Amino acid sequence: MINNNKIYNNIDNVNLKKVMTTLHSSTYNYTNGQTIAYQLTNRDIIGIIEQGNATVIRVGYDGEKSLVDNLTTGDVFLSRFYSSINSEIIVVSIKKTTVTFIEYEELLKKSQTSTNAYILLNNILNVINTMIENKNERINLLTTKTIRNKLLSYFSMLSRQYNSKSFNLQISYTDLADYLGIDRSALMREFKNLKDEGIIKEINKKITILTESSKK
Repeated sequence: MINNNKIYNNIDNVNLKKVMTTLHSSTYNYTNGQTIAYQLTNRDIIGIIEQGNATVIRVGYDGEKSLVDNLTTGDVFLSRFYSSINSEIIVVSIKKTTVTFIEYEELLKKSQTSTNAYILLNNILNVINTMIENKNERINLLTTKTIRNKLLSYFSMLSRQYNSKSFNLQISYTDLADYLGIDRSALMREFKNLKDEGIIKEINKKITILTESSKK
């Protein structure tokens, strides 16, 4: 377990080890492309991304897959967060990723008698609130009319999250097109336009926002 993210705020290493032992937590390492969890809506678990990245994918009745969420270090996934989606939900790593699992009901029960379990639950709820805010931002992205503004708005969102004009794009261009609800070819054309016009710079999927003055 890696005590370096906001999930474990205000819990020292000794008490963190104790509370996670009490909760019967388990930690696993995954390589790129491995399934971390499947049929998520049928399982009452919390997954904590200790380090790495993963995607939450919706699998439709016809087998078609669509990106629901992109998760990074310090994010969580849990069944109740996706219970409104009437489809199979799976979580897949997109690089080397470490995940800790705990039972949701067990955490709720322990939080009534353990201060550290209560702090952990509160931290997880704070993370979920931030993730809900990000989902609302995605809704705004999806309702933006032009591909250019969708891309620039998405890059601005990442810039705020990383507190920097430069950041690494953690997902593939195919997944990005899916996330923004646009055709991949159209996305790549607009992406090239933004680079050619000097609005962004990209080297090995590291994006730098140079100017946003050309938003239309």
